[in-house]
Amino acid sequence: MANNIQAIRGMHDILPEQSPLWQYAEQVFRDVLGAYGYSEIRLPLVEKTELFHRSIGEVTDIVEKEMYSFDDRNGDSLTLRPEGTAGCLRAALEHGLLHNQVHRLWYYGPMFRHERPQKGRYRQFYQLGVEAYGMAGPDIDAELILLSARFWRKLGIFDKVVLELNSLGTIEERTVYRGHLVDYFNGHLDQLDADSLRRLNTNPLRILDSKNPQMQGLIANAPELTEFLGAESKAHFQALTDTLTAVGIRYQLNTRLVRGLDYYSKTVFEWVTDALGAQGTICAGGRYDSLIGQLGGKDNYAIGFAMGMERILALVETVPGIAKTHKIDAYMICVGDEAGQLGMRWAETIRDALPTLKLQVHCGGGSFKNQFKKADKSGADYAIILGEDEVAQGQVSIKALREERAQQTLSLTDAISLLRNGL
Repeated sequence: MANNIQAIRGMHDILPEQSPLWQYAEQVFRDVLGAYGYSEIRLPLVEKTELFHRSIGEVTDIVEKEMYSFDDRNGDSLTLRPEGTAGCLRAALEHGLLHNQVHRLWYYGPMFRHERPQKGRYRQFYQLGVEAYGMAGPDIDAELILLSARFWRKLGIFDKVVLELNSLGTIEERTVYRGHLVDYFNGHLDQLDADSLRRLNTNPLRILDSKNPQMQGLIANAPELTEFLGAESKAHFQALTDTLTAVGIRYQLNTRLVRGLDYYSKTVFEWVTDALGAQGTICAGGRYDSLIGQLGGKDNYAIGFAMGMERILALVETVPGIAKTHKIDAYMICVGDEAGQLGMRWAETIRDALPTLKLQVHCGGGSFKNQFKKADKSGADYAIILGEDEVAQGQVSIKALREERAQQTLSLTDAISLLRNGL
């Protein structure tokens, strides 16, 4: 007998008992984003590989090691999207959304990276991204942070996360800093690990993000980017922190927070937690004004953030009282062929009258006893019973399954009223 085909390593099924928690969080996100005036954009899962080479950079781990790329039948190199910012900006440029306009956009869906799977990090993972275009000031930076903070409050995890902030300055300021940083690390080559040696002449700021405990002392003594920021960058960052303080958002300055991609400038931020072990970042973003030019557009302003659903849900699962199962309100029991046909028709009438009621009709036949067991196991609050007596009388019986109440036999109209009052 052939072995059963299993899912690809690092790509997981979301099972029925897990999906209610996903749906709950997704609805929170949609509600908050709508309240802030953000519009959804739906993007392809596959883009031209060149898009990520130009946006992420060819000397990053994502491009060098992690992308799922392939040649299609026309010989074009295509890639399963490893992140959403580049695709969203490509769509904005392609459809003329950046010409004398501002836009607040969000997208949601799977991303793909070929890396070592571990808790909170998968090869197919789900990400929510939020992007804002055409606004130069620190007020939009503050809005995105406030929006994300509202996510955490709604999900009940605000006390489990900490906001970290930094400014990367302009590209020109960072170029000067990069030279000093390379000089510093060149003086300590014997203390650099293999990854840091590889990054030294390609992306040296990423060395500051190293998690190698043996390098933390060296990193702590490295020059700080804040020493090289100009007046405008400092003023932008000061205005942002003043706003956050005014609205009561606590933050920690982290001068080693650099983010992994070269296109970031000025504001960068992360929401981190110590409740998930090594995978502590649940949301990260910043300003990336220069990326628009890299992709062929005219100079403009852009900022955004992305967050991984798997890590966020791992936190949400620890919150008491969050609905984690699919709740059925009522289960209809139909005994006999005539009851089965009438039950299907009346179930539609009930759904028309009570569109928010979750009503499941038993299918597959079976005795009353067997069907009643399934009604109880479903978790429904009520059993709606159609047997021979009910069919003959043109009525239904309603049995409360979670309370001690007498069973009632009612007309369909009265049964609907009872169910409406019980919701």
